[in-house]
Order: sequence, then C-alpha cells, then structure tokens
Amino acid sequence: MIEKQIVKDIVEAFLQNTDYQLIDLTISADNRIVVEIDSFEGVDIDFCAQLTHHIESQLNRDKEDYELEVGSSGLTTPFKVLMQYQKNIGNPVEILTKEGKKLHGQLVDADEDKFLVDIEEKVQIEGKKRKETQIITHTFKYDEVKYTLYDLKI
Repeated sequence: MIEKQIVKDIVEAFLQNTDYQLIDLTISADNRIVVEIDSFEGVDIDFCAQLTHHIESQLNRDKEDYELEVGSSGLTTPFKVLMQYQKNIGNPVEILTKEGKKLHGQLVDADEDKFLVDIEEKVQIEGKKRKETQIITHTFKYDEVKYTLYDLKI
C-alpha cells in the first residue's frame, strides 16, 4: 500500500508558493488516492491536471498500481480546514451541532478557535405580544459541530 505521508509530502511540496491548500487526502486499501485541494479563488482544472502529473511522476506504477483523483472540495462537502471557513465568510452556511440541531445562517467570521454565524431567530421583545425576527450572532467552537457546509438552500 502507498504511504499517505509520502503522497502528502509530494502534494504539499507542489502546492508550496501557490494559493492552493491541501484540504484532504485519502488512500484506500486498494490504493485509490483522492486529493482534495482548494484556494480562495477556486480551483482551476488545469492546475488539478498539473498536480496529477506531478504526483504520477513521483510514484512508481511498476512498484505499486494505484488510481489517482485530484479535485476541489465541492459545494456540498463539509468544511475541513480554517481556510474554507475564511473563504466562505459572507456566504450562507448550514451547521449541524453535536446535539443534532441543524441551523442556517450567514458566516461572519472565523479564526483558529471559533467561527461566528448570524442566524435569524424569532425573539420575544419586552412589552410586545408577538415575537419579532432578529439576527443573532452565534459563536461556535469547531469541536461543537458535526459539520459546517455551504448552504445551497438559502
């Protein structure tokens, strides 16, 4: 089986001094290698092809056969690294908390420890009979959520 660290080193060396970042790397038991990359400007298919050729030039198919897929993280894929949160500031997101509560809102900030989301909520205002819709900013630590992803429904 091809070692994950070897492929990771190959990819990260190629991505050095570019705007691209390695998001995820998986290698299955049957040597199916999947490399997910992203950048603030999106992912160019020609760049994926260049990275594919680079990885292939560094691995020996005669020694171990493998299948290789290089692509971008999709819109429906949960965020995995801080850069994806920062890239999506201002965009609608869906969050599933560890308690199982699904929330929808707008991502407003993200740093190493937490991210902030504006969520519309019905709030009881003192002196009023009916609840009013207000935007409330919620702070989440990354370990408090099962996933965060771009919300296609808003």
